[in-house]
Amino acid sequence: MLVSAILPAFAADYVGSDVCKTCHPDVWANFYRNPHFKSVASGKESPENTGCESCHGPGKAHVEARGGKATIVAFSQLAPDKVLDACLRCHSKTLSRANIRRSSHTEQDVVCSTCHSIHKSPAPKFLLAKAEQRDLCYGCHTSVRAQFSMPFKHRVNEGTIKCTDCHNPHGAFDPTSKMAERPHMMEQSEGNEQPCLKCHIDKRGPFVYEHGSVRVEGCDTCHSAHGSMNARLLRRPVTFTLCLECHNGVGQQGSFGVKFNNGVQRTPSDHNMADPRYRNCTSCHVRIHGSNTSEFFFR
Repeated sequence: MLVSAILPAFAADYVGSDVCKTCHPDVWANFYRNPHFKSVASGKESPENTGCESCHGPGKAHVEARGGKATIVAFSQLAPDKVLDACLRCHSKTLSRANIRRSSHTEQDVVCSTCHSIHKSPAPKFLLAKAEQRDLCYGCHTSVRAQFSMPFKHRVNEGTIKCTDCHNPHGAFDPTSKMAERPHMMEQSEGNEQPCLKCHIDKRGPFVYEHGSVRVEGCDTCHSAHGSMNARLLRRPVTFTLCLECHNGVGQQGSFGVKFNNGVQRTPSDHNMADPRYRNCTSCHVRIHGSNTSEFFFR
């Protein structure tokens, strides 16, 4: 049982961080480099919000018992939801806005202390992460690690970009893209755009003529975001096979005598797909992400 469940937290129960360093010099030696040290440095915070005791609770009983996990809030003994509650005492404004309690990580019992080393970090640049960001993420997401070794990929291993450029590990709200399908903690850009558009600004629009799959379903309808064996991160090795997944003529007869597949116009009859001239769709439909001049996405 934790001390917080044994004793009420009176002011006299707080002993101050100077007492803690007597038995925990290894933690205190570099704690001044820790972002949490500012609660000590300011000298203005109340005892329950200062230094070690702001996270571990009042230390009087712990000192009198000469240590022991049962007399202090020991995070190694806490259930995942209790760890999250402890951190959200201070970080609620930033992390609640990220929808952290409903994130995929939280639902799988991946909480703050799973990724962060609160006392000290071998990678201080990454906000007390236990390792460099990509290595930390690869520890669980091994299939994604393999994708970043493919011939065409986003350059995460090279350090050009990092996972959090696209993902928010603390969670995200459902986007408007992909018909509000639950996101893989995708970081939302301004206007609820996909994070891809932060870099690929020429694809942003708005366009007079929009490609429906881009607007509604999102970039990963055609592209494998992490890595692919195909140029431009395409999901298919040949362009026309990718286009024909939608523009295949299967569907109902439209009001103008044109076949549609759930509202998608089929490939015209004069496009003989056996003829190599028609197999590279983007040779003619160059503005495939959207156009301001042509409903068929010509130049």
